[in-house]
Order: sequence, then C-alpha cells, then structure tokens
Amino acid sequence: MHKAGFVNIVGNPNVGKSTLMNLLVGEHISIATFKAQTTRHRIMGIVNTEESQIVFSDTPGVLKPNYKLQESMLAFSESALVDADVLLYMTDVVEKADKNADFIAKVNRLDVPVIVLINKIDLSDEQTLNALVESWHQVLPKAEIMPISAKVKFGVEHILKRINELLPDSPPYFDKDQLTDKPARFFVSEIIREKILLNYDKEIPYSVEVAVEQFKENKSRILINSVVYVERESQKGIIIGHEGSALKKVAIEARKDLEKFFGKKIFIEIFVKVDKDWRSSDHELRNFGYNPE
Repeated sequence: MHKAGFVNIVGNPNVGKSTLMNLLVGEHISIATFKAQTTRHRIMGIVNTEESQIVFSDTPGVLKPNYKLQESMLAFSESALVDADVLLYMTDVVEKADKNADFIAKVNRLDVPVIVLINKIDLSDEQTLNALVESWHQVLPKAEIMPISAKVKFGVEHILKRINELLPDSPPYFDKDQLTDKPARFFVSEIIREKILLNYDKEIPYSVEVAVEQFKENKSRILINSVVYVERESQKGIIIGHEGSALKKVAIEARKDLEKFFGKKIFIEIFVKVDKDWRSSDHELRNFGYNPE
C-alpha cells in the first residue's frame, strides 16, 4: 500500500526550520540564513520513494505582525495547521516552551500527530535538555518529543523514519518526479533575496522584495532579468553600492547558486526600483505572491 501526506514544519523565527527542510528534502529548497524572518512564504518540498510521498512544507516563523507582509506570513504559518497529516513543531534549546502561547494552543487542539523537535542540542547539556523535554511534555502533552541538531544532521534519519510510520495510506498528491510546488521564477527571486540577506545589514533585507521580469530558457542557458524593490531612495543607493559594487557582488553570488540549482549557464541582470510601502499594500503583496488560501 502506498503512503502519502503533508508534513508541515512550524515554529518561531530562527529555530532552524529551513535548514531542517533542506536536509529532509535533500535539496536547497528554502533559503536559510542566520537572520530572523528569512522565510516569507510557505514552500513545499516533495520526497518520493516507490512506497511513499512526503510533502514537506517550510513556513515563516510565527510572530505578532506589525504590518501587512507579516500578517500574510502568519497566515501561511496558520494554514500549515489546517492541512497537516503530521505536524513538526520546531523549537531549540534557548527558547522557552511558553513562547507564543496562542499558536501553541492551536497546535494542542489538532487531531493529527505532532512531533516537537528540540533543535541545536549541540549547544546544550544533558541536564538542560532533560528540563526542556519535561517542560514541552507539560505544554504539548500529546506530542512526541525528539532532540535533534540540524546543523550536524543528528536525528534527521530518525525523523524521516517516524514520519513514514505516521503517514496515512494514500495515492501520491503530486507527480513522482516533482520536487516542489513552486515555479522556477520563485527560486530565482528567493536565491537573490538570500544573497541580499547575507550581504546587507539592519533593516535593508526586510525592506526588499525581488521580482523576476524575464526568464528565458533554452537547452544550455537561462537569461534572467530581475528587479529588487526597496521602500526608499536611500535604500536603493545602499543596495547598488559604490559604482554598483554591492549589487554586482549579489549578482555574482546568485548566478553561482542558480547555475548549481538549474544545472545550466546563467546570464542575470538585476535592477533596483523604489516601491514605497510595498510591505503594507494589499495590491503589491498580491503581486508578490503573498496571498495564502
């Protein structure tokens, strides 16, 4: 009998959800940086074997929204509670079990299996970890608890084994050769945004969105034109840098990753435009794909 199901990863910002997602899927599906709020969308990665299909979802970190973009990000996280066959609630050894009590209360009401993953155990000791496990037993009494370290890949095989045991009997939801539900353009914009997160400080990465205006592909190469949107003219100058040096660095780093991702020669141009308050505009957010069902 074939098994298939949706396994959704939720939790607060910066606990390692995207790193785990990439390990479980075996591909660079979600951008993972040391900065909070890196993931803005709900991103699916599909793992296929002859006997099963696991549809993993990475989601934005749960937070109290301050503007419309964050409202949309929270909606993506909450949508992951609705269709999960197995829910992975990810935390780490620093975080207290009562953080975001409202969201945890929703997790507690679910009728599906919940696994609490306590990440970054390489940064802890046995006594601290035992106390954390006990506190999570109190907060989510029906959940299984697994200490892991995504950074050193400890516990990942055990998670996959347990998920396969919990998956319902079902035909596959997607074609067996499909890796994700997102189009190629999405990964172009995410890889460019990742490089911006890594290369710029303070509020700059959070004021940025990337749109791919042209994606022309043939057998050997892909031509890409993309636009980085910022909210203010001063941010545009910072993104471009002296004589274009900062933007050129982003383009070079993105091209290298895109060539690995697509397995083809990439020619990329990146422009910068100002779009005031795009993070608070329903219309602009829809255009950028922030419209969770």
